[in-house]
Amino acid sequence: MTENPHNSVTLRFLAAPTDIGHSGSVDAGTVLEWVDKAAYAAAVGWAKSYCVTAYVGNIHFADPVNSGDMVEVTATVVYTGRSSMHIHTVVSSGDPKGGQPTMRSQCIVIFVAVGADGKSIAVPTLEPATPQALLQRDDALARIKVREDIVEAMKDQEYTSAGTAEKVVLRFLASPNDVNWGGKAHGGIVMKWIDEAAYVCATRYCGSATVAVFSGGVRFYRPLLIGHVVEVEARLVYTGTKGMHIAVHVRSGSPTSGELNLTTYCLTVMVTRDDAGNSVPIPPWIPVSEEDQRLHAHARNLLEIRGRAPGNRLPNHLLSH
Repeated sequence: MTENPHNSVTLRFLAAPTDIGHSGSVDAGTVLEWVDKAAYAAAVGWAKSYCVTAYVGNIHFADPVNSGDMVEVTATVVYTGRSSMHIHTVVSSGDPKGGQPTMRSQCIVIFVAVGADGKSIAVPTLEPATPQALLQRDDALARIKVREDIVEAMKDQEYTSAGTAEKVVLRFLASPNDVNWGGKAHGGIVMKWIDEAAYVCATRYCGSATVAVFSGGVRFYRPLLIGHVVEVEARLVYTGTKGMHIAVHVRSGSPTSGELNLTTYCLTVMVTRDDAGNSVPIPPWIPVSEEDQRLHAHARNLLEIRGRAPGNRLPNHLLSH
């Protein structure tokens, strides 16, 4: 690990054969786990206290990371609120024998500093000192309203048995291997579970192996405790020309109570690819029930909201309408 003494941390390592997933390259869930670890290191370095993941912004998985790649994950604090830190992360990888690494993905991760009592505490204010730092801060600020609109749109949706779309539920216990530095389940591990559930749901729907190309609005509502029962529910809510939009809810609770509470929610876009690595068209999903139609419209609304973020645009299948 290398560090800028102020607000940036870079983790470097080789992608191992054990990091390879169903697609033959490193799964999105593992990349998200790396992102969360680097962002955590940057957050703790800035706040000088324990920090928790609050939100992971839109992340596009442009190109795969392969086994044997030299991986570099840079996390930079670009904006601070009272207790929050907006951290810009960039994942790059390439041949360890040399050459310029290629950027694979980037996103904003928000961490919150907490004290010994578990309540949020103030962090030092970041004062951008270079033109690039000013641009990064302004980009983070511009995304705040978009993020608030996404969170507002997502929180009011209901998912019940009235939905008819493809759905899978994974259930297991959070094990000691999943622990973070605060004794809870690691945010990166939770995102890996999300990717696994989305994979099963999308693969069942289209009948072919799938990979994540986007994950957005990953919001952490409460900590997930080691030893608790975990339920990860993934449901198809929308299809574009090639993408399958999967809403994923993570719930957890004590095995003695039987009550599960929502801990994390997000929407992931999965595709299936041909032998050349190109995404291919998938069968369109036609909403049937009132709930299907509502969630279908909700997914389209999220696409339109995300299209307002700096550097984003509507997908091609919506531009043609």
